[in-house]
Amino acid sequence: MSSSSKVVYEGWMVRIGRRKIGRSFIHMRYFVLEPRLLAYYKKKPQDNQVPVKTLVIDGNCRVEDRGLKTHNGHMVYVLSVYNKKDKYHRITMAAFNIQEALIWKEKIEQLIDQHQESQVGNGNKYISFEYKAGSDSMRNASSSDHESQHSAQEDEENGSNLLRRTTIGNGPPEAILDWTREIDSDLSQSANTQVFSRKHWRLLQCQNGLRIFEELSEVDYLPRSCSRAMRAVGVVDATCEDIFELIMSMDGTRFEWDCSFQYGSLVEEVDGHTAIIYHRLQLDWFSMFVWPRDLCYVRYWRRNDDGSYVVLFRSRVHENCGPQPGFVRAHLESGGFNISPLKSRNGRPRSQVQHLMQVDLKGWGVGYVSSFQQHCLLQVLNSVAGLREYFSQTDERIATPRIPVMVNMTSASMPSRKNQKFQDPSIHPCSPDRNIVPNRNSVMMDEDSDEDEDYQIPEAEQEGYRSPPENEVKITAVEEPTDQIDSTMFSGTLRRDDNENARNCWRISDGNNFKVRSKKFCRDKSKVPAGKPLMDLVAVDWFKNSSRMDHVARRPGCAAQVAADKGMFSIVINFQVPGSTHYSMVFYFVTTKLIPGSLLQRFVDGDDEFRNSRLKLIPSVPKGSWIVRQSVGSTPCLLGKAVDCNYIRGPDYLEVDVDIGSSTVANGVLGLVIGVITTLVVDKAFLVQANAEEELPERLIGAVRVSHIELSSAVVPVLPDSPAE
Repeated sequence: MSSSSKVVYEGWMVRIGRRKIGRSFIHMRYFVLEPRLLAYYKKKPQDNQVPVKTLVIDGNCRVEDRGLKTHNGHMVYVLSVYNKKDKYHRITMAAFNIQEALIWKEKIEQLIDQHQESQVGNGNKYISFEYKAGSDSMRNASSSDHESQHSAQEDEENGSNLLRRTTIGNGPPEAILDWTREIDSDLSQSANTQVFSRKHWRLLQCQNGLRIFEELSEVDYLPRSCSRAMRAVGVVDATCEDIFELIMSMDGTRFEWDCSFQYGSLVEEVDGHTAIIYHRLQLDWFSMFVWPRDLCYVRYWRRNDDGSYVVLFRSRVHENCGPQPGFVRAHLESGGFNISPLKSRNGRPRSQVQHLMQVDLKGWGVGYVSSFQQHCLLQVLNSVAGLREYFSQTDERIATPRIPVMVNMTSASMPSRKNQKFQDPSIHPCSPDRNIVPNRNSVMMDEDSDEDEDYQIPEAEQEGYRSPPENEVKITAVEEPTDQIDSTMFSGTLRRDDNENARNCWRISDGNNFKVRSKKFCRDKSKVPAGKPLMDLVAVDWFKNSSRMDHVARRPGCAAQVAADKGMFSIVINFQVPGSTHYSMVFYFVTTKLIPGSLLQRFVDGDDEFRNSRLKLIPSVPKGSWIVRQSVGSTPCLLGKAVDCNYIRGPDYLEVDVDIGSSTVANGVLGLVIGVITTLVVDKAFLVQANAEEELPERLIGAVRVSHIELSSAVVPVLPDSPAE
């Protein structure tokens, strides 16, 4: 490695791909950028350490923007650097957040420009694609689009004719209307006369601090039921990157700023910039009489050279996302977001957000009630105000969030066939009710895969890819087993139902709905979405008896015993509810093995004092009365400090009996909850609290959602007379 004075930029980045034997990998690698060289190492280099791979940087290099890719349950922003004279020799790198990827992209492109300028000074021809202010249609175009327009020309260039570095992308699908360019073109033409809003758009109203515009032009190629385009414009105190990452999310975070959102899933990932999305709308216009609406649309995004982001929508028919029972499929003619940077004010970044929608909501309401369409559109457009309030209530963004991962609607492990039949015809493939397990080997191919399995780190610990402390040279071992668990071999007395409207059942709760301590918590107290749990929730039992039920894991045929017979390990959490009739809700979390030395293994084999100081519960009540939600709250709680916990260590399991009645406070809340339990939807997440930096980030043991539980459905268990030793 060269001396540190020659280093332009360095830090931890992600390497993803597939090994020759077919198994996918995800590594952290230490990248070093020098004036003429890009290299990466397995760990931070010292002395004259030899890099894993290098690439010479000169004026012929390009930075290829591959966009967002889902890999092993993570969303990463992928860049690929190569020389146009040898496209097969390249280095692919990725980041968990867009800001870090953009820094690397900018640094590498600056070096490429410097080399090109030096070659131009030596008499070589240099073709520039810098954008001129007078070129309206190209003013805000991304370099992705320029590459597609000029790629043929580049191939014809000889070695002495140099082309300015560009990023590469497929550009927007032909069916998508890029309304942002039309608006930008009109704005540039009428900047002096202020004709724009009077000629093509009119200000309909100002609402919630937003300006709402309506398109004036009538078009005859759309049905009369399709509304005129409406556009909301507002200012949000956040960076374009932060807003973009929030807009791209379809997880529980979206409920905090988008009042029209009910559910969203990924139907197909076309490429790094294009995806097919299934989206359910939560509209409040006489919802008891009007059927809910859903959408299936293609979503395309790009980052422009001025730092703005464009996200475009248009409806698309897809074989894996047909009409859903109980929903009216609306047609989205055009829509999306345009996020542009503004000058900061009082040290806070600012961005202008435009949200446009032109939609035909279909159904009888559109034809008979003219206000239906406009009311619903205004509700959707008000999400810009939601974005503004979401960021305004945070004084400082402590931790940079990861790019959110969307729920897959179709299993990646299933072959893609046009006439494929599903086992249960009553459950549509695009329904969230399907329990789909992603295929771990469905990953992006990488042309220079590493075979080194040393220094591979757990997926949850890959967010801290900045330079670690000097003494941190070895990265923690993987903490979760990679083997899949067949949940069909387990059963419990409480049924599982993934339908969000189901009653008296349980389902697995999304781990990203819970915030846990990040890798940097000891320094900045930051928290991040929990992500995938360490163990699988395979069964739930709902028991009742005349006395308290202890050590239920000894019951023959229960999930813990079945797991033990298969050589797996279980953690059983038994919530004991006292009363004239005693109830127990028992959760069975299973893993193929415990990783020696991991925090989870230390918790399982530790003493009761250690367990009481570490076992944590994060509760939440998504549906229920206000007083219940306030009483339960969502603050993490150390169970062993709040109530009495009895730990029973079996040969292949650990049971935790949680006596709710041992705490006066918990008993009071329980008395409030038990009377209205049939109206509640309750989420619970369990984890082992991480206190030391080497134990971070925290990982969930598991998470569960129980919905509208009926007391009468509890069954009396058959327990052995004496516990099995």
